[in-house]
This record gives sequence, C-alpha cells and structure tokens, in this order.
Amino acid sequence: MNPAVGRALASCLTLAGAAVAGWIAGLLVRWPVAGLVVGGAAGLGLVAARDSLRAERLLAWLRNPSNQPAPRDSGFWGEVGYRLERALGARDRRIEQEEARLRQFLAAIDASPNGVMLLDANDQIEWCNARAADHFGLDPVRDRSQRVTNLVRAPAFVDHLQGGDYDEAVEFSASHGRPMLSVLVRAYGEGTKLVLSQDITDRERSDAMRRDFVANVSHEIRTPLTVLAGFVETLASVPLTAAEQPRVLALMRQQTERIQTLVDDLLTLAQLEGSPRPAPDRWVTMDSCLARVVADARLLSADRHRITLEATPGCEVAGIESELVSAMANLMTNAVRYTPDEGRIDVRWQLRSSDGCGVFEVRDSGPGIAREHLPRLTERFYRVDGSRSRDTGGTGLGLAIVKHVVQRHGGELQIESEPGKGSLFRLVLPSSRVRAAVGSLSTPA
Repeated sequence: MNPAVGRALASCLTLAGAAVAGWIAGLLVRWPVAGLVVGGAAGLGLVAARDSLRAERLLAWLRNPSNQPAPRDSGFWGEVGYRLERALGARDRRIEQEEARLRQFLAAIDASPNGVMLLDANDQIEWCNARAADHFGLDPVRDRSQRVTNLVRAPAFVDHLQGGDYDEAVEFSASHGRPMLSVLVRAYGEGTKLVLSQDITDRERSDAMRRDFVANVSHEIRTPLTVLAGFVETLASVPLTAAEQPRVLALMRQQTERIQTLVDDLLTLAQLEGSPRPAPDRWVTMDSCLARVVADARLLSADRHRITLEATPGCEVAGIESELVSAMANLMTNAVRYTPDEGRIDVRWQLRSSDGCGVFEVRDSGPGIAREHLPRLTERFYRVDGSRSRDTGGTGLGLAIVKHVVQRHGGELQIESEPGKGSLFRLVLPSSRVRAAVGSLSTPA
C-alpha cells in the first residue's frame, strides 16, 4: 500500500472511531446525533493535537541541530522528519567534502614555492600562503582583513596595485633586508585580485655577478690588448733600432702570455662548473702531486725563497689529479708571487688524526692580508691590491679555481692571515676521500 494512502486511512479510522464512540455515548443519554457530532469533533481535535505535537517536536529538532536523529514519529510528520534528516545529512556530507577539497587546495597553494595572496575589492587581505607572508613580511592570521597597502609600503608595489595595469610584473624589495620580489597581479571576480610573488634575489645576484664577470673579463683583456695594439702600431709606423726591438718584443710576449693565462683560467673555471663531481673511487697518489707542485714553485721562485715540504708519505686522495694539482699549484704560485725575496714558504700535507681528514697547507712570510678582505678573496677578479697583482702576473681567478676544486672534492678552503704576519692557506679534504697506503711519517724535504 502507498504510505500516503496508509497515513490518510489511519487518520480516517481515528475520526470514525471517535465519531462512533460519540454516537454510542449519545445513545446512552438519548442524544445520538449530538453524540455523533461531539465524537467527530473530538476525534478531529485528537488528530490535530497529535499532528501539532509531532510538528512541534520536528520544529524543535530543526531549531537546535545536533547529532540526535530526527523524531521517529509515525505518519506524515515522521516521514517529513525522515526526509529532512536525509537531506540535511547529504548536505553536511557535501559541505565536508567541499571543505576537504578546499583544505587540500589551500595546502597545495601553501606548499607552492611562489607567494599567493587574495585581496578583496578594497585591497584587504582575504588569505595568503606562508611564502607570500614571508615575502611581504606579513602574519597570515593577524593581518587578515587588513589593507595590504597599509602593510606593504613599497612605492613600486603600491603604484602598481592602484594603477590597474597588470599586464607586466613589477619588481621591488618590500623593505630593507627583504628579498627582491617579482609580483604579478591578476584581477578576477567582482573587484578581487590575485597577487603572485616570486623571490628573484638569487636571480638578481646571479645577473649582477654575470655582469660584473663580463665587465671584469673585458677590462682584464682590454689592458694587454691595448698594449699590444700600441706596439703593433709602433712597429708599423716607426722603425725600431736593434737595441729597442728586444725590449718591445719582450713586452709584447709578456702581454700575450697574460691574455693566454687569463683565457686558460677562464676555461678551467668553466670546466669545473660544468663537469660532474669527481668519482669517489679514483685514487691519486699525493707523493707525485706534491713533488710536481713544489718543483714548479722552486722553479718559479728561482732560489729567491726558502721552500720546505713536510708530508705524510703514501697517502692517496679520491679525485681528479689535474684538479688537485691545479689547486695546490695556485696556492704555491700565490705564495711565491707575494712573498718578498729571502722569505719563507712552508708546505705541509698530513692526515689529521682527530678526524682522518687530509690537510694541505701553504704558509708564507709575506705581507699578510687585512681581515676585511678575507671573506672576498675567493671571488673572481677580487684583488687586495690590483696593481700589485697585475705586476706579479695574477689574473684574479686563482683562488676561485682553488675554491671550486676543493668543494667539488667535498672539502673546504680555509684562510688565515694578518698584516705583517704572513698568510696560511689550508685545503681540508674529507676522510671519505683520503686514505693512507703506508704508516704516517713526516719527513722534511
């Protein structure tokens, strides 16, 4: 039977039963018609009261939503309560699903490497992820509903946001010490805006370094080329005497060698930056490397310095021999160039007992270096004294090469120096790349 027909039949039976009861009561008092009317009215009131009670229970449940089920009444109101309970449950499940999707979406945005900020029609912050908060120096919770231009006062950003032309990104720093940002604004909805920010500090630094590098290379090459061009023009226009020719040719050869050295160092740096890390199982004997480096240094010194070697024999290093020799030779060459005649240069190689690292040291008795210069010594073309460095034949790339080599081998370059007390350059290689084939023994050379 149809439930609606069943409910109607139940109500009719209730009314009929009440009317019959009233008619019987009327017979007893000899007023059957009046009893029938009163009984019908009583039955109708009973049905109405029952429905009112059930409706009130349902309304009370709707007014105070809770985890309790809807009233389990029979009849029409019971069916209404059941249907409402199902509809509300389905609605709650849909809301939970949408909230879960929203949380997942916001979590994905929050994990983005770029900053994302939502602004309303009044440029007030509706939401921002952690990266945007870091970029602009905001608090994601405290600063919500605040006008963004009251918090981010960078003129470039304010003008861009208020200008309304969002075709191009704007670059600025939110405040002193904050990262350099590239900000893109996109309008959507009814006056709302999406602000996307990207930290371009490293890119700007790299671009600046690239510009400085090109400028330095151009300057370094232009000077000897100018000298060579002058000599060539002189040779072409002015006849030289037999006494002048050797001097001019020697100067031309010196400038040519300077350009060649610069090009070689640039190629070495490019190769170091573009090649893979040295294999950890390709072992190089340090005895032969040290012998080559010290022999070349003594040849360059031409007996103008006292050069000593103290080394642990039989050691091997996992790496590329040409790179290791280049790094050690650069340190030795610098020591020879900047140490005055009759000065002392001490070379030492040892396996450090405390941690098993391999340590190569070059200590000289030169003029030393002021403390403020030490952090920048490994920068390309950085010179403490530019004129003196050029006079000694330096390119300004030697320590940059040393740093790249030792870092590629997992180690570090350490520098200690004070004016008037000489300098100490130390290469520290990790224990994983150093091994001793025989017992440690220090012998002066």
